[in-house]
Amino acid sequence: MAGNNALGDFLKARRALVRPKDAGLPEIGRRRVAGLRRDELAALAGVSLAYLTRLEQGRDRNPSEQVLDALAAALRLDADLTAHLHALAREAPRRSGEPPQRPEERPAPGTQRLLDTWVGTPAYLRGCRFDVLAANATAIALAPMYRPGRNLVRDVFLDPGARALFPTWDAVAADSVAALRAVAGADLDDPALRELVGELSAASDDFRRLWERHDVRPTRDETKEFCHPVVGPLVLRRHSLTVGGADGQVVIAYQAEPDTPSAAALARLTASASDRGGASG
Repeated sequence: MAGNNALGDFLKARRALVRPKDAGLPEIGRRRVAGLRRDELAALAGVSLAYLTRLEQGRDRNPSEQVLDALAAALRLDADLTAHLHALAREAPRRSGEPPQRPEERPAPGTQRLLDTWVGTPAYLRGCRFDVLAANATAIALAPMYRPGRNLVRDVFLDPGARALFPTWDAVAADSVAALRAVAGADLDDPALRELVGELSAASDDFRRLWERHDVRPTRDETKEFCHPVVGPLVLRRHSLTVGGADGQVVIAYQAEPDTPSAAALARLTASASDRGGASG
């Protein structure tokens, strides 16, 4: 995972995803690239080809806000991707040498006790690299990947059970990669993150393809579907709660709409977890 030219890598990846006809360009004859050529992007953004070349090659790292907005418009970036583009441009180049290893993440004090009080609500604490740091018994009963010590992105791509658990696995996989990029931001030199991305890129063609798209989409409150092997289908609302004072830690909690089949299934799951006395880790 190259981190020395994050801005240039992003521009090249997103340029490759824009179809010429979507940018209002005629498709005449055979093209050597599926997306926009560099000269086409330069023309659409109103910058010189030489300048765009310097940006993509990492020889110029200080584009203006106006240039970034013009590139975002030409690349048809949404608000999340545009904000990410600006963040990449603001990131100062690192000095040579290995970046410092982040300290091992630990749950914010009191988080486990809080999660355990949410009986009937699957909830877990996610770290900045998508490691599960704490979880309640209902979350673990909902999905083994929510057990403390597991990594959510690794399990989505490398645990065969994930494809059976998530009926919309393709969307879950894409969202997981885009959310990981959103959390990482411009800081792609974290050794633990590089190790995770390297492992998954080598082990999963799906992960590698999605990572190379440079999609960015923060985790948001939304509906998520599960196909549980014991209680059956569940449609749950995901809530994402930032933990104050804990860098990058987020509580993820799931709720079902009252008086629905999913609420009944979640109640059975909660009862099952309580009967087993499942340790929350």
